[in-house]
Amino acid sequence: MPRVKRGLNAKKKRKKVLKAAKGFRAGKSKLYRIATEAVDRAMAYAFAHRKAKKRDFRSLWIARINAAARMNDITYSRLISGLTKANVAMDRKTLADMAVHDPAGFTKVVTIAKSSLAA
Repeated sequence: MPRVKRGLNAKKKRKKVLKAAKGFRAGKSKLYRIATEAVDRAMAYAFAHRKAKKRDFRSLWIARINAAARMNDITYSRLISGLTKANVAMDRKTLADMAVHDPAGFTKVVTIAKSSLAA
């Protein structure tokens, strides 16, 4: 079996890992074996937290919509139910932004929801 010289490829691989570990503390940014573990863990957390970020924002939007809806004498669930019955297709991100920056417009949306619930 012929001998395989892979010094260049190994060096590339190590450089890639150590570059990803830049900014980590102590040996985690300098020692390859420790850096590999730290980078793997960091990547796992990054993946998980990208997913969690979506959940966190959705719950924030719901809290904002609920607060604004209660100022207009309706609960969040009744508001969403009314909008669904009225065939108003607005996502929670838009509703939350409207609740914070355009209270008058949000009030109009609430009246649409209330009227569809009454009918």
